[in-house]
Amino acid sequence: MFDAFTRVISQADTRGAYIGDAEISALNQLVADGNKRIDVVNRITGNSSTIVANAARALFAEQPALIAPGGNAYTNRRMAACLRDMEIILRYVTYAVFTGDGSVLEDRCLNGLRETYTALGVPGASVAEGVNKMKAAAVAIANDPEGITRGDCSSLMSELGSYFDKAAAAVG
Repeated sequence: MFDAFTRVISQADTRGAYIGDAEISALNQLVADGNKRIDVVNRITGNSSTIVANAARALFAEQPALIAPGGNAYTNRRMAACLRDMEIILRYVTYAVFTGDGSVLEDRCLNGLRETYTALGVPGASVAEGVNKMKAAAVAIANDPEGITRGDCSSLMSELGSYFDKAAAAVG
C-alpha cells in the first residue's frame, strides 16, 4: 500500500528509469487538487453516520426480507454488523480519496471480503446495493459546491465513484 508519490517512485525504481514528465504532471495535479480532496474527505467523514443510516434504510425498504425474521440483518446483532461493515467500507473509500490511490481500500478492506460474506451466507448482491446507495449519497454530499474549494471536481467525483464501484464489485 503506497501513497501516490511512493508508488511513482517505486515503479520508476523497478523499471530502473527516471520519473517521467507524465508522472510528474500527474503528481502536480494531485497536489493541486489537495484542498478539494480534503474537502471531500471532510464532507464524507462529517456525514458518515447519515450516509450509512440512509443507505441502510433505503436498502431495507427495497429488500424487506433482509430485516424480516430469518433475514441476514434480522436481530440487533446482525443489523449492527451490517452497519459496521458499511461504515468500514465508507471509511476506506475516504482513505483512498485522500491518498489518490485505491490500494488501501483493496488491501485493507476488500481483499477476501466476498469470500467472508459467502462463508457467512451474506447476500453479496444486497451488500453491493448498499454500497451503491452509499455512493449516491456520498457523491451528492461531496459534490455540493457550498462552502468548499472552488473548481472543477468532476474528475475527483469520478474517482470517488470508482472506489465505491470497486467495493460493490468486490462484494457482489
